Amino acid sequence: MAFGADELCVLRRALAVALHPAPLSDEDVRACLRLAESVDEAVREAGRLRAFLLADLRRYREALPGSVAGYLELLHSALDADYLPGPDDLAALRALRGNPAAAALLDRCRGLAERSVRARLTVRAPARLLALPGGRAADDPPRRREPRKPEEPQEPQRPQEPQEPGRPGRRPRPGPDRPMPKPSEVFPPRRRPTPPPERLAAG
Repeated sequence: MAFGADELCVLRRALAVALHPAPLSDEDVRACLRLAESVDEAVREAGRLRAFLLADLRRYREALPGSVAGYLELLHSALDADYLPGPDDLAALRALRGNPAAAALLDRCRGLAERSVRARLTVRAPARLLALPGGRAADDPPRRREPRKPEEPQEPQRPQEPQEPGRPGRRPRPGPDRPMPKPSEVFPPRRRPTPPPERLAAG
């Protein structure tokens, strides 16, 4: 899209007003409206030409290989108009790989297709939060990590004797498999004290 000298003057005044708001005369307003209408018409015309170009490209692609010269020329023009080649174009160019012009267009179309795929993956990928340099943590001095001391081996704990439930500190009663102790084992007989030796009276 190209602007004439008069249209560029109108566009410059419009940009100046956008940056520094100021009242416009009626003539300037009408000139801006005419420029907007011209831009809209040019956009619509570009859309119509693109549709015609893609329709011709499809017809020439369906008529391959007899229409190879016209197809390559139309494809080149479509790529210059920001056309993204599709799978049908890549398949047609692979079939025409023996033609040097077709081989060059195949490399170009592959590059465009790969960039398009990477762009879609980048948009779909979730944004990652990255730590930015600075902030309060940047003012603090860096902390040194002290080496961890080896843990000392712990002594094995002695197994505790089972206690009778409900009565802590007492040994469990003998079960049915353990014989009942005898009274003499539980209460051993007392030994009588030995009498002191008698002293002989001095005679």
